[in-house]
Amino acid sequence: MRRKLVAGNWKMNGSADSIRKLLQGIRDGAAEVAAVELAVFPPAVYLGLVEQQLSGAAIAWGTQNLSEQASGAYTGEIAGSMLLDFHCAYVIVGHSERRTLYGETDDLVARKFAAARKLGIKPILCVGETLDEREQGVTEAVVGRQLKAVLDLEGVGVFSDAVIAYEPVWAIGTGRNATPQQAQDVHAFIRAQLAALDPSVAGQTRVLYGGSMKASNAGELLSMPDIDGGLVGGASLDAKDFLAIAKAGC
Repeated sequence: MRRKLVAGNWKMNGSADSIRKLLQGIRDGAAEVAAVELAVFPPAVYLGLVEQQLSGAAIAWGTQNLSEQASGAYTGEIAGSMLLDFHCAYVIVGHSERRTLYGETDDLVARKFAAARKLGIKPILCVGETLDEREQGVTEAVVGRQLKAVLDLEGVGVFSDAVIAYEPVWAIGTGRNATPQQAQDVHAFIRAQLAALDPSVAGQTRVLYGGSMKASNAGELLSMPDIDGGLVGGASLDAKDFLAIAKAGC
């Protein structure tokens, strides 16, 4: 049985003081949701603080991006080996904001996925369609293409130790939500793509939902058979809300 994962993507939010308070709140309530794995993804400059605050806690952490390069003259980039110095368990790759705002291609995302895996950091691969793409009826084509870029480079076996997050771009911070069935349909499609290559891997791979999950809709979403947790944005900035989402998955 796949253990649910609730991951908090803090994006470009927080300060040292607010992060200390947020992490304390999450630590205080983590025991009540022990059946669910928790992970937080701060801005990279706060990784040291997060590592310090979560030492000894059953909460994982990671970062929101990494370079596909191992080292060198890449001003402003962060190598995966640097993340190991902060004991990052996970890294998000291919988030829709990286794809749409910063032009990250499927090929680049696949190379970032490979760079993380090479170092033993578990990548959370984000895939998803825009509103225009959904209205054109090409959701599966888009998600399939994004997934195929990684499968072609790395093979299906790598997903036995990785995570996929489906994030409908049209439901992120817009006030619009995918229905639980809409989300389930895409999650089932993703799992079917893996199962066509290796049913065992497909059965192991956790697929998270990343479209504005919050306490009020988490229960319905997490009850779906192929939704294995959430990649949570705004609600992860409040310890009470974040833990309520996790509790819905217990």
